[in-house]
Amino acid sequence: MSTHSYTGKPWQERSAWSRLTARDSVLRRLDWTLLLACVALSVIGSLLVWSATRNRTELNEGDPQHFLWRHLISLAIGVALAVGTVLLGHRRLRGAVPVLYVLSVLLTLLVLTPLGATINGQRAWLDLGAGLSLQPAEFAKITIILGMAMLLAAQVDAGDRLHPDHRTVVQALGLAAVPIGIVMLMPDMGSVMVLVVIVLGVLLASGASNRWIIGLLAAGGVGAVLVWQLGVLDDYQIKRFAAFANPALDPSGAGYNTNQARIAIGSGGLYGKGLFEGSQTTGRFVPEQQTDFVFTVAGEELGFLGAGLIILLVGVVLWRACRIALETTELYGTIVAAGIIAWFAFQSFENIGMTMGIMPVAGLPLPFVSYGGTSMFAVWIAIGLLQSIRVQRPVSA
Repeated sequence: MSTHSYTGKPWQERSAWSRLTARDSVLRRLDWTLLLACVALSVIGSLLVWSATRNRTELNEGDPQHFLWRHLISLAIGVALAVGTVLLGHRRLRGAVPVLYVLSVLLTLLVLTPLGATINGQRAWLDLGAGLSLQPAEFAKITIILGMAMLLAAQVDAGDRLHPDHRTVVQALGLAAVPIGIVMLMPDMGSVMVLVVIVLGVLLASGASNRWIIGLLAAGGVGAVLVWQLGVLDDYQIKRFAAFANPALDPSGAGYNTNQARIAIGSGGLYGKGLFEGSQTTGRFVPEQQTDFVFTVAGEELGFLGAGLIILLVGVVLWRACRIALETTELYGTIVAAGIIAWFAFQSFENIGMTMGIMPVAGLPLPFVSYGGTSMFAVWIAIGLLQSIRVQRPVSA
């Protein structure tokens, strides 16, 4: 006879066991490869941010760890948001998408009011006081993905159609056009490019007619010409594109950032100069090294191998996200995953590419690596969505 006995009620025992097995099931079904790749990128990013800012006394208020601690706090909050997203589930979030979309649009609109703050020539932030700021365009990436996925997948997941009809595509494009238009008015053309790529990725994954993709690409080309001709871009943005087309045009002005970035990356060689030992970094030759140009710290101090590791880890994240998109049996999950893939892939390529002179400078952070609270929150929420899609997929998938 057992010496131990359960004194509670039978239903309480079953309930407790069900909760335990449910939590165990979630942990077992998580994509640990994806999670570890994101954590590795975040750890490397923390070290690079620390290296880029520890000697910047004009920025760190005399504390070499000032940016490091803020970065780690943002990382912790981001991971907590990812955990909350997994526990809540992307299907439950589906019902809250309209509210989240409206809140995102309102936050983005506030940037155009006196509450908006201009940083590095871009009016893209909300000043929260106490040295804190928020970039609503980062959250717009998530709400556009979720909103378009909700519309485009509704009829298909209900079994009414094989592909979204033209009317639904128009509604989805209209939903995306509102925040994109607001961001364009800032103007934050880097974020606009990412949002446009997200829209294209979402449409491709939804099974919408290829005529929509071709039409949008053509409209984008015409729109780019009109933006240039109508003077929508600020003077510094025009100079950035001109410097990209001809790096020797203004080496001490608009082309300075790219030239110094290439020098820093090239000087690292195969193995790098060692963490905290980069002369370009410690000499403060590359502006915005903790944010837009953080990849130059990796190139100089960790060398080709360290910079290559970052690119490899980004590739792992994209690979696992593609697996999740292919394994899910619901179109809603596929579209959400595809939108995140398009976002991460383009933004990573643009950020790394601009440091090497193969893409124009657009002021976009490197996901998981660059300093920036809002960006860190957004990318980890996206990882939470990916993990939720994997956790809730059918066991046979």
